[in-house]
Amino acid sequence: MYIVCVAACPTGVAHTYMAAEALEVKGKELGIEVKVETQGSMGVENEITAEDIARADAAILAADVAVIGAERFSSLPKIECSVADPIKHGDALFEALTAEVQ
Repeated sequence: MYIVCVAACPTGVAHTYMAAEALEVKGKELGIEVKVETQGSMGVENEITAEDIARADAAILAADVAVIGAERFSSLPKIECSVADPIKHGDALFEALTAEVQ
């Protein structure tokens, strides 16, 4: 399984990168390939490409602000949540997403 994710918080610093790391770590634990785009004070980093989206099985948008380019993910099953959710509830988030995909 391949999941694309966006992490973004209002200040675009701490929680953005903590959520990105939590998504990557949990994905690795579960044997799921994860690519996380961060949107924050440094701009967009590790941008998800059209090829990534075409290959993806699902998306996680973990953001407390509007995601730049959210329409890119309209064709994918997705979960939208707070940027804190991957940090606090990673297992539940991936369980819900896996159920959404199957």
